[in-house]
Parts: sequence; structure tokens; C-alpha cells
Amino acid sequence: MKPLSEAEIQEQLKTLDGWEFEENHIGKTIDFANFKEAMAFMVRVGFEAEAQGHHPEWYNVYKTVAIQLSTHDADGKVTEKDIKLAKAIDEVLSSWA
Repeated sequence: MKPLSEAEIQEQLKTLDGWEFEENHIGKTIDFANFKEAMAFMVRVGFEAEAQGHHPEWYNVYKTVAIQLSTHDADGKVTEKDIKLAKAIDEVLSSWA
């Protein structure tokens, strides 16, 4: 998988909600109402990540979920796989009640 250039990443970020490029990954931090919602979100994204065969690096503290995406097969750089998963994560968030 070919890494995207920084210009390509910046262009793709225009189509994503609140994602930023930093240190060879794209990332986003989301605050939920409570721990239960944060965990439910992570489970839902987990199913999408498994379906795509691409898994985020993330962590959760109480009601906050921080996500970082990069592609291990591309030496930890950002690829189209990361953009695709970020879009899927944004779709999950847009349907969040």
C-alpha cells in the first residue's frame, strides 16, 4: 500500500470532520456523554474496522476516545485505508443518537 503525500492527506482531511494530520497518522478525539456511550461507540467502530481489515490505534479514558490511524504495511504512514476507515468512523458518529 502506497503512503499518501502530505498534500494528498491535507486534501482528504477536507472531507473528514475534525481529523488532523500529525506525526505520520491522522487522528481525532471524541467526547461522549459518559463511559457507556464511549464504549458502545468503540464496539460499533470495532465491527467496521474488522470488516475493513484495518484497525485503529486508540484509547479510552472515561468518556473520551482518542483515535489514531496509520497503515502498518506502509511503514506506519497514512494511506487510503486510513481515509476509508476515518470516513466510516465519521458515518458512525453522524448516526449517533
